[in-house]
Amino acid sequence: MKVLRFYAPEDVRYEDAPEPACGRDEVKMRVRNCSTCGTDVKILHNGHQNLSPPRIIGHEIAGEVVEVGADVDGWSVGDRAQVIAAVPCGECYECRRGWMAVCANQTSVGYQYDGGFAEYLIVPRQVLKVDGLNRIPDNIGFDEASVAEPFACAINAQELVHVGDGDTVVVFGAGPIGCLHIRLARANGASRVFLIDVLADRLAMSADAVKPDEVLNGREVDVVERVMELTDGRGADVVITATAANVAQEQAVRMAARRGRISFFGGLPKTNPFIQLDSNLVHYRELMIMGANGSAPAHNKRALEYISSGQVPVKDLISVRLPLERALEAFDIVAKGEAIKVTVEP
Repeated sequence: MKVLRFYAPEDVRYEDAPEPACGRDEVKMRVRNCSTCGTDVKILHNGHQNLSPPRIIGHEIAGEVVEVGADVDGWSVGDRAQVIAAVPCGECYECRRGWMAVCANQTSVGYQYDGGFAEYLIVPRQVLKVDGLNRIPDNIGFDEASVAEPFACAINAQELVHVGDGDTVVVFGAGPIGCLHIRLARANGASRVFLIDVLADRLAMSADAVKPDEVLNGREVDVVERVMELTDGRGADVVITATAANVAQEQAVRMAARRGRISFFGGLPKTNPFIQLDSNLVHYRELMIMGANGSAPAHNKRALEYISSGQVPVKDLISVRLPLERALEAFDIVAKGEAIKVTVEP
């Protein structure tokens, strides 16, 4: 079969590989869609501390079951399935408390296990153990199901900051995650949603797709001042920083309303992870700042339900589809921000 395999930073190869064999406690899938994200681009250029090369990469995966191990129940050849990316152990303190998104022993598909940029994928027992292989509803496609993984991360974040009825929500970052956050916020009852970015072309493309109530270009306006104007001086109920920008986190604190909830969704560069925080704003406004780290298996199931019900459509966000041999081209499109969502079809 053909695969896309990481060997080292700047050394990712499209090559032949033996078709994997299915163990007794595993499931073998024919990959139909493996969508791309900014993390794939980072891996291409910088690798990842948790990725053990040589490794088939790709973690936004949907496909069809072609073989079921003898010790696996509940799955049959021909079933359509989506695979979690972040794999909790199910046994540590955090997992036993129900905090699987911050499992102390988390592993990941495409990092410790071979991923989805391949014709076939083995779903390891570690994924099956935590119920991380999810049946795709009949009314959505493999392409839509592959978006469930990043969407699950947005669901986790919005649950943590309790986005709800009547909220004014600000989203920093006009990438695919920012678009998902906007649609999810509306599904969760937000009354107004504002989108902020500093790249005019990406802002225009995403705004055209998800139609926020207000679009703010951070290069052209003081976004804190503008959010205050739009909220009659009160500020935003929820601010989500879906971008790896220090200044966005600083601005999020400044534009939050009293009792505002802030999601630091996008991690900062490891070389510069610090921000300047006006602690008095947090103190006097009683602000709540919450991190958001990936998702749990249950969030992936909820993502498929949101998509299937039509509450959060995603198909129109997938604007580029490429075969596996053009996967590196897909990465380049993602890096340049020339599409909202790019999917690879092995």
